[in-house]
Amino acid sequence: MTPPIRFVLLLALCGASAGAGALDCGKAATQADMNECTARDLSQADAELNQAYLAYRAKLRPAQQNQIRDVQLAWLKYRDLSCRFESSSVAGGSAAGVALQNCLADKTRQRARELQELSGCQEGDIACVR
Repeated sequence: MTPPIRFVLLLALCGASAGAGALDCGKAATQADMNECTARDLSQADAELNQAYLAYRAKLRPAQQNQIRDVQLAWLKYRDLSCRFESSSVAGGSAAGVALQNCLADKTRQRARELQELSGCQEGDIACVR
């Protein structure tokens, strides 16, 4: 393939992917669109969780930072296993990916809220401990 043809194909692919960003997830009708929308939702939830985690971790003493890291790693394993189980009833079906990603996004947002609440606790406030 000559360089100009490669360039035209590359531009066409870039244009196709740029149009994909305009997907209205409220009107997703195809399985591919639903998969893309749930993937976007999970990505956004992960970003929210990372922000909450880093903000909370920054407030902790070094020993606690190590503890919250270990807790978070265990929580991620729990989330993944739990969602695989919860979505197992549709395993192998076309909705399996959507069910799994919806579960992951829901649990991820819930965890982000938990960390935000913990971040608001004042040191020594035993009423704020969860």
